[in-house]
Amino acid sequence: MPPVRPMLAKSVKGVPSADAHGGLSYEPKWDGFRCIVFRDGDTVEMTSRNTRDLTRYFPELVTAFREHLPERCVLDGEIVVAVGGRLEFEVLQERIHPAASRISLLAERTPASYVAFDLLALGDEDLTAAPFAQRRDALAAALADASAPVHLTRTTTDAATAQEWFEQFEGAGLDGVVAKPLSSPYAQNGRTMFKVKHERTADVVIAGYRLHKTSTPEEPALGSMLLGLYDDRGSLQHVGVSASFTASRRVELAAELDRLRVEFSDHPWGRWAEAEAHAGDRLPGAQSRWSAGKDLSFVPIDPILVAEVAYEHMEGTRFRHTARFRRWRTDRDPQSCTYEQLEEVASYDLADVLG
Repeated sequence: MPPVRPMLAKSVKGVPSADAHGGLSYEPKWDGFRCIVFRDGDTVEMTSRNTRDLTRYFPELVTAFREHLPERCVLDGEIVVAVGGRLEFEVLQERIHPAASRISLLAERTPASYVAFDLLALGDEDLTAAPFAQRRDALAAALADASAPVHLTRTTTDAATAQEWFEQFEGAGLDGVVAKPLSSPYAQNGRTMFKVKHERTADVVIAGYRLHKTSTPEEPALGSMLLGLYDDRGSLQHVGVSASFTASRRVELAAELDRLRVEFSDHPWGRWAEAEAHAGDRLPGAQSRWSAGKDLSFVPIDPILVAEVAYEHMEGTRFRHTARFRRWRTDRDPQSCTYEQLEEVASYDLADVLG
């Protein structure tokens, strides 16, 4: 019975060797919402990684689970949305909406799929103490007759094949590879798996900053730096933030960047305070259902500083996750920090990943 907290993974560099861990099962790392599904007859519940209820947001999946899942079971997997043959996380985020009418509309326009990768219970049997190899066999048997939008993730025990997936599947919107010890039980909230994610670097313009929640007027502390890249029209676009710093470094950075403070009227993102600008642009400070109630104001600075940051992948024109600060690039002209420096990922059809 819920709540069940999903098993987690720790990051490693490079696809791990199966021999070093007594045998591993490798699978694609899906870019969606982690979801534990509980089915008991017509009753279906879907919970997030943080055990929050997701059921009402995906009515089409509730219907699919009643049709394709065993009568009584608990599954671990990922909710994803595909557009044009690749996963689109931003489109998936739009599915979380307070209005029932909007949920119904989006269920038709951008229907979700569920990719199952573990089986926690079947009928009266609790499988969490069983090794993953046994759970995987049971999952494959349980979903033998399932079809879209319910999918069984592919797996391999060959590290070379996993490396090929890591290199190819990013083009379909996936963000890496997961490795699971074949002999491991299901450990709720335990980091017993391994994940390998893409990491690249880019030189970006620092265009502003937000203060940390611990900041005080007497001792300001930086919370995050706002990052920008120039597009082919010469406009500075907001591409994400960098936020991981020690407490002492946050204080130092706030003092350093404050010296470059400018008025909004003199800043490329000065329109962030204009409500009408939020409708068509992804400007920092714009509200959304994900940020409602949060203070998204920022301190604009003269965009003359360049930093090298590490990022995993792009989604549209923005970094998918928070970028990690690497170093200052005093040798770079801010105007040279454009999208052209970013690696283009070869496209790959999601249908080929799902099989």
